[in-house]
Amino acid sequence: MKQELKSFGEIALSRKLLQAIEDMGFEEPSPIQAGTIPLALEGHDVVGQAQTGTGKTAAFGIPTVEKVRESYRRIQALILTPTRELAIQTAEELNKIGKYKRVRTLPIYGGQSIERQIRALARGVHIIVGTPGRLIDHLHRGTISLEDVATLVLDEADEMLDMGFIADIEEIMGAITCEERQTLLFSATMPAPIEKLSSRYMHHPERVSITKENLTVPLIDQFYYETRDKLEGLCRVLDIEETGKLIIFCRTKRAVDELAGALDTRGYSAGALHGDLSQVQRDRVMKKFRDGRIDILIATDVAARGIDIDDISHVINYDIPQDHESYVHRIGRTGRAGRKGVAMTFIWPREYRQLRLIMKLAHTKIQRRELPTASDVLERQKELIKERLLKVLKQDRYDDYHTLISDIVDEGYDPMEVAAAALLLSLEGSGESREEEQETFGNTGGAPGMVRFFFNIGRSQKIRPADIVRAIASEADIPGDTIGVINIYDKFSFVEVPENVAERVLSAMHRNTVNGFKVNVEPARRK
Repeated sequence: MKQELKSFGEIALSRKLLQAIEDMGFEEPSPIQAGTIPLALEGHDVVGQAQTGTGKTAAFGIPTVEKVRESYRRIQALILTPTRELAIQTAEELNKIGKYKRVRTLPIYGGQSIERQIRALARGVHIIVGTPGRLIDHLHRGTISLEDVATLVLDEADEMLDMGFIADIEEIMGAITCEERQTLLFSATMPAPIEKLSSRYMHHPERVSITKENLTVPLIDQFYYETRDKLEGLCRVLDIEETGKLIIFCRTKRAVDELAGALDTRGYSAGALHGDLSQVQRDRVMKKFRDGRIDILIATDVAARGIDIDDISHVINYDIPQDHESYVHRIGRTGRAGRKGVAMTFIWPREYRQLRLIMKLAHTKIQRRELPTASDVLERQKELIKERLLKVLKQDRYDDYHTLISDIVDEGYDPMEVAAAALLLSLEGSGESREEEQETFGNTGGAPGMVRFFFNIGRSQKIRPADIVRAIASEADIPGDTIGVINIYDKFSFVEVPENVAERVLSAMHRNTVNGFKVNVEPARRK
């Protein structure tokens, strides 16, 4: 199944949903979306086989939200997920999809006050996204009724099977009384119990299977920068890196315009390219780019598709791609015709897990790089100033300024100091930047400068300190010797990590595995 099968505009969706999809930055359906959405809108049951990172949340979320009657404030759709983190993430995405339709989605999971959930349910909800255990609890209490549920989604069904939820799932499915119920099941693998579940509870399901595309990563240098201020980080890299023509990718048209405006105000020559531009505007921007009148092109994935330029030195992912295929297609625009190419990706700390997934699925290594410091940028600017000064001296056209310098020297200043002060004045404001704000985890009981995390594994799982160090160093891409005190107890452990990498460690390790055991990680409470 090809990704260019359909655009969202060609799928029979309401204007409100198309607007929400555009706001979210989806320009065209991924393969799982192109295969699933039309079938689901037609009312078919669907079994989708696709891995995480392929866009399957929108694949079931878009048709589910489209079918909801917003004026009828009863639970009309139920989505089952294996973990509370996935429930929260899925509910957030569905709320974005349904924002113009005013469709209300509520996550239901263990670990949160059930009374709070009951109060939220009483206010009226259209879609529930929940974990099986907590949903069973609500069903037994009578605080959730599934009699109006017309759409049931099982997300990551194989994961729920591994976690022992199969009996709970069957009980929940048995409580849905709507005869016209539509069921959408998604799973990365299709073990026998999942096949049995689909044959027992689904009506002639259509199958959508997304095979991994055999993509080759070009032989180019690949780096990533982790930062809390992408604009500041990008500008530092642009100031210090020797670049030729470069393309910067953003996820949405709005983000392209905002970044182009921000770079323009900072003195960089950049042009924007996205789907809202007319052909004349596109041609004008591309001509400037080809002719070298602008050296930075900022584009969305779809808008950049027709670009065929061999001398692009750098590709920069300002927004992380939504999947590994997009990543490979983006970076393939550099390193052509035997030239050296460089690909850079900027990520928030919370996006590190997505970057790891891209590396794994694309079978490539993206090296971590530290952002240039303010002093690095200043040193580079000094080099450029020296080159420009030497050029001005050779041109010998500065006689008009002799009198000014003489006047200042007559006031008792050394000529060397006057020249240095003039340079400082020309650079005023550059090289200064505010320190990046660090995520605050509060007082977790760690040593000064360290954050202490709780891991739900311990001696019962035969976990040793070396196992934890190896897992964190590998998954979070940090030196093992920076990890602090590790205390291992019978069923849990505490681990201290440096504050500046704490959010990355949390993102990389939560729901990951250590020695084959799935771990939950959270900031520890104060001792």
